[in-house]
Amino acid sequence: MAANEADVRERSTAVADRSEAKNWLQANQQYLSAALAEVRVLLQRHINRNKVRSGNADQSESDLPNVSYPDFRGLRPPALEVLSATFKLSTFERALLLLCAGVEFDAGLAALCGEAQGKAHPTNPTFGLALAALPGAHWSALSPAAPLRYWKLIRTETASSLTQSLLHIDERILHYLAGVQYVDDRLADYLVPVTVTSQPVASHQVLSDQIVSLWSRIPAGGVLPAIQLCGLDAAGKRAVAASACARLKLNLVAIPGDNLPVNTSEVSTLIRLWEREAALQACALLVECDDMDAVNDARAPSVTRLLTTLRAPVLFTRSDRWTPLQRLTVTLDVNKPTLEEQRQLWRETLQGVGEVDAGRLDLLTSQFNLSARTIREAGTEAIGRLAKPVEKVEKEEDLAFAVWDACRAQARPRLDDLGMHIEPAATWDDLVLPQPQREILSEMAAQVRQRTKVYHEWAFATKGQRGLGISALFAGASGTGKTMAAEVLAHELRLDLYRIDLSSVVSKYIGETEKNLRRIFDAADDGGVILLFDEADALFGKRSEVKDSHDRYANIEVSYLLQRIEAYRGLAILTTNQKSALDTAFLRRIRFIVQFPFPDESQRAEIWRRIFPEATPTEGLDVMKLSRLNVAGGNIRNIALSAAFLAADAGEPVRMTHLLHAARSEYAELEKTLTDAEIEGWIGGSE
Repeated sequence: MAANEADVRERSTAVADRSEAKNWLQANQQYLSAALAEVRVLLQRHINRNKVRSGNADQSESDLPNVSYPDFRGLRPPALEVLSATFKLSTFERALLLLCAGVEFDAGLAALCGEAQGKAHPTNPTFGLALAALPGAHWSALSPAAPLRYWKLIRTETASSLTQSLLHIDERILHYLAGVQYVDDRLADYLVPVTVTSQPVASHQVLSDQIVSLWSRIPAGGVLPAIQLCGLDAAGKRAVAASACARLKLNLVAIPGDNLPVNTSEVSTLIRLWEREAALQACALLVECDDMDAVNDARAPSVTRLLTTLRAPVLFTRSDRWTPLQRLTVTLDVNKPTLEEQRQLWRETLQGVGEVDAGRLDLLTSQFNLSARTIREAGTEAIGRLAKPVEKVEKEEDLAFAVWDACRAQARPRLDDLGMHIEPAATWDDLVLPQPQREILSEMAAQVRQRTKVYHEWAFATKGQRGLGISALFAGASGTGKTMAAEVLAHELRLDLYRIDLSSVVSKYIGETEKNLRRIFDAADDGGVILLFDEADALFGKRSEVKDSHDRYANIEVSYLLQRIEAYRGLAILTTNQKSALDTAFLRRIRFIVQFPFPDESQRAEIWRRIFPEATPTEGLDVMKLSRLNVAGGNIRNIALSAAFLAADAGEPVRMTHLLHAARSEYAELEKTLTDAEIEGWIGGSE
């Protein structure tokens, strides 16, 4: 019942608003017509005076007609008066603007302009005509600093003199006087509409309140402080800005920093046109330059100039803080919704679909740090993943898994350009490791699962944020199972795994390595994915003495990555073939260190037992003989795979002969010699 009453009230309000808008539009047209009638009489008077002077007529001046203006009580003021007050037009400037508008609205007025200027055809007025025909004339009205030209309300055609230049009203201003609102075409290509369909969460509403309070204190006509919204939650920053502007009765429009021109004159025109637009429509501008490089980006100076000189309400978004501006700037940090807010958003999003118990919600919010918008999108995607109508969801587990996978999918796209996604297929059964190493891996998985309970419910996070990230170093020769272990953890935790090649991240240019690392961690943080930094030796070797600037910055790069790893809410794994090459100070800051030993003969036999899928046909394989091959698990897989292709091509099951051929090829690639002791009895024993 309450919902129906609310709908009725909303519809009634909408009808009333439409009725008021219609009444205002009719009254505004009547008001404009009356004002133009006065200008017509003034122009006719001028024509008559000229005729009297030339002896072509003997008429006395008539008084202005008794023009009837409509009643605007209960309605907002007419557009002409709003524009005149906004741009502080004098009586003469107002009449001149009306004269230019009149020739567009009324062909008869254009004909009078032609007659007054001795033309046989309709034409636009000149400044000379305006000075002669309109009351209160002053030469400064058409100076570049005066409102008509400064705000580009009118433009002049090039002529031999200013007084002979034809005057044209700007098209945007012409439509505004007629009561038609739209964004200037010259601005439309730069701007993006801001559409926020829901209220911000409570922690974001607090920030919105601060903006309202700050701007409300500035007296009319004063320049508002710029508002800098920092953080990684782009949707949240928009919601904060939109909420504040709605309460201040300001229309919010966004402009991506990448859309700004580089040319100085174009930037100046953009600023002037936007200030005019903001005044006409009570607008605020949101400049989105989240990831723009304040030093190297070609458009950064344009952003700085826009933010520094714009006198209209302006907010701007950044991932990190922008360099100080030459104007009063207030910075607000917009974080992702709190854990409790995220839980509540999930409950609201899944309402009517099914219930996810508190424990699963805790696990969900501890793993995925999502914005309010992303939670709603992931919830919608999860509902779509279910293979049954939403009202028939019976199993809580189905919904929980669908939500979990939808969260993974939402967080994935930002990382696809930064690393290689590895689909985790390996399980604990595929991993052959000594028991101590398996226990460490199990402990890592447990810590990832229980982070929320220990850090937040048990309040360990209140003791300091440093060292809360879960990091691990996998050390061992190539092929000993480091990547497979990461796959096992990803499969166990149902998380995405991304391999990051540090050799492509490290840059010789100062500052570029940190920038690349920041992009990776910022993108990964939403989904708490498992990051596998392969070949950590590329960056984490023993730090040398500082001999030049490159040595100093190399040490800064290591320190920066350690800092991000310690703060990362997911699991970060680094791999190395040579643990001894790593700095001991670095090793002390890694939570788990797992040494992957070269497999002994019994472990190699176990790997051979598990290497072939059940669907692969085999015949006469002897794992004990195969285990004599002195190679790591990765090489064993290569040999098994090559043998499978040989057997498939021959139309046979995999036999020892195929494995012998594949082993010789693998050893050749390794530049090793396949000894007789390793393959003794292979062929004879298998036939």
